[in-house]
Amino acid sequence: MVTFLPARPGRLADVPAFERTIGGAESNVACALAAAGHRAKWVSRVGSDGFGDHLVEAIGAYGVDVRAVRRDPVRPTGIYFRTADDRAADGHEVLYYRAGSAASAMSPATVPYRDLWGGRILHLSGITAALSDDCLALMRDLVARPSPGHRPSSSRSAAPLPHGPRRPLVSFDVNYRPGLWRDAAGPAVLLELARGADVVFVGEDEAEEAWGLRGAAAVRAALPEPGVLVVKQGAAGATVFAQEEFLTPPLPAATLSGSAAGLRGIGERGSMGTGPRPGPRSSNSPKGLVQEGPPGAACAARLAERAAGDAECATQPSPSVDVVAPVGAGDAFAAGFLSATLRNLPVRDRIRHGHLMAAAVLTVPGDLTRPPTRAHADRLVALDDTGWGRLRLGPGWTGDDQEVRTP
Repeated sequence: MVTFLPARPGRLADVPAFERTIGGAESNVACALAAAGHRAKWVSRVGSDGFGDHLVEAIGAYGVDVRAVRRDPVRPTGIYFRTADDRAADGHEVLYYRAGSAASAMSPATVPYRDLWGGRILHLSGITAALSDDCLALMRDLVARPSPGHRPSSSRSAAPLPHGPRRPLVSFDVNYRPGLWRDAAGPAVLLELARGADVVFVGEDEAEEAWGLRGAAAVRAALPEPGVLVVKQGAAGATVFAQEEFLTPPLPAATLSGSAAGLRGIGERGSMGTGPRPGPRSSNSPKGLVQEGPPGAACAARLAERAAGDAECATQPSPSVDVVAPVGAGDAFAAGFLSATLRNLPVRDRIRHGHLMAAAVLTVPGDLTRPPTRAHADRLVALDDTGWGRLRLGPGWTGDDQEVRTP
């Protein structure tokens, strides 16, 4: 997806000019992982137009494998405009032009699974399923839990099948975007998709907005299925619940794949097929608001219950960051966490690498930047709790104070 960033703060109606750049949750993660030294593939559909040319060239310039990106001769490349402020701000505006886009034509019939099933991790996003019913069908197929009689929806799918011995670790970022959903089914669909994934990323704020859940322990209670659940808590940090068998991604393959506007992730939309629909925020609801205690209380409570079979739970605070632009941090955090997962690092270190990748993006104007070198990041991650708590990161902290500009 092509993103247009405002030349200055203010309402979209008042902004005189915009800068074209690349955007999209899945492509952001792919670019960050490639910049961090991993092999990453982006699977998507773009139009046979200038914007599609720009996306393929710019994402490929980060070292991402874009050979699986299909060009649509009829549908255009999706674009969106946004204001410069934080997404949570009252005046924040986003305009999506993605209905009928090339990406909305992704489906089990148009995305060959051989493009997806060759890596150790398949990263999907909660945005693509909102684009069309076909995208939703693809998402449901990819997150479906393996079963003896299951076969992909598409008769055109090539071996290996999506749900076999070589299924990669399926990662899913909820990415709840109310403006993309055509009806009220979005929250229920996202809950359904999250339940089928192995690794789930969700913000504490979006879990409350979408599902009426407050606090990491409440989110885990509602989502016991994922082997790894990452609850992002903004400036407070992040909490991770992990079952032992999901702490190491499958070993045979070495690439990392994904999708959404392509497939470095996939998106949001549709109706819920399994599980209860979230109801109103009521104390009578099993998913009603639940207050969480001090940091670490969620871990203590969940590990004591062992209700989700968690072998490990960790909470790590975010370092202090001098924020330049409050955008792109969620995708960057996912990239940092997945990068550390591919390296089989401890859960605490995975969270810290996620925080550092997010801090790199928060200290530049756009959604993407050059991450710190692996050696630099590893030194910071190895700090004791006191040293980590004293970290303050500002523009230029990665050693390269220039945002990576796309071609």
